[in-house]
Amino acid sequence: MEKHNYSGKTKEEAILNATIDLQETEENLLIKEVKEEKGGLFKSKKVEIEVIEKRDLLKYIKDYTIKLLKNIGVTANIEVKNKEEVPTYTIYSDNNAIIIGRNGKNLKALQLIVNQHINKELGKSFKFILDINDYKEKHDKSIERLAKNIAREVVATKIEAKLDPMNSYERRIIHNALTNNKRVYTESEGEEPNRYVVIKPKEE
Repeated sequence: MEKHNYSGKTKEEAILNATIDLQETEENLLIKEVKEEKGGLFKSKKVEIEVIEKRDLLKYIKDYTIKLLKNIGVTANIEVKNKEEVPTYTIYSDNNAIIIGRNGKNLKALQLIVNQHINKELGKSFKFILDINDYKEKHDKSIERLAKNIAREVVATKIEAKLDPMNSYERRIIHNALTNNKRVYTESEGEEPNRYVVIKPKEE
C-alpha cells in the first residue's frame, strides 16, 4: 500500500496537487494532514498531507486477510463489494467452519485483528466488513427477524422484553431494525460484556 506526500500553502491546495498528480477525485483518496508549518516574515505557510488511494487500500486489506488465513493453513479467495458505501469482503475458503468458529467467534476475532492492523497503518479508523460465504449477512438478518418478532410480542402483551447479552454491533442491528417502529422502543442496559437490549412498549 503506497503512501504519497503532497504539500501546499493550504490543505485544499495540497489536496488539489494530489488529485492532479494521482488523477483521482478527492472522494477516492484517504487524506491525513501530517504537518503544518506556520508562515513568518520570510517564510510562507506550508501544509503537508499523506494520501492513500482507496483502491490501493481495498487491495491491501484483501491481501493482508488472505495472508493471515494462509498462516493458519486456510486457502481462501475474497470478493470485494461496496454495500451502502461500506466495503464488504466475502471470504470463500476450503474450511469455512474454522474461520467462522462457534457463534462466529473466530470471524469476529479475524475482523478485530485486521481492523487493528489497518487502523495502525492509516493512523485512523476505516470501516469495512469481513464476511464468509454470506454468513455475517445471514446472521444479521436473523437478528433483525428476532427483533421484529419479539417487538410484536411486546406490542401484544404490553410487557417489555430483555434480550440475551450481545456485542455493540449486534445491539446496533436491533436498535436500527426497530428505530421506526411506532409501538416499541429500545434501550441498551447492563455493563459490558453482558450489555443487552430491552424492547419496551410505547405509551399510547
